Amino acid sequence: IRRHISARVAACEFPAWRSVVEKDKRTWTLLDAEGRLYESPVPGALGGHRQGRIYGRLDCPSALRGIARGGYTRNRVFFLDEATAIAAGFRPCYVCMRERYREWKSNPAAFSGERETSE
Repeated sequence: IRRHISARVAACEFPAWRSVVEKDKRTWTLLDAEGRLYESPVPGALGGHRQGRIYGRLDCPSALRGIARGGYTRNRVFFLDEATAIAAGFRPCYVCMRERYREWKSNPAAFSGERETSE
């Protein structure tokens, strides 16, 4: 099942992408906060490795080396933003997000991905 984000919502939340969304009918497959794949009219801002539960910049040298070796792409996922990656249970990459990694290392509970419930 493919879940689409409406162009109206995407344009409202991401004004800079308004003309792209209206003109371009392409979609990108992203991972949501629940760990489910969905189709988005906006490309992901961060990449991740599903098996390693790590997220980082799209130009991360470590990820690019893995992609060049050929084994990394099978587990590659993309996130709209950092909050979504954290909510999905991923941690920052040491190579490309060193400061965020240090914050995670000193307080992993802050990056647990657990969401508060109102019950």
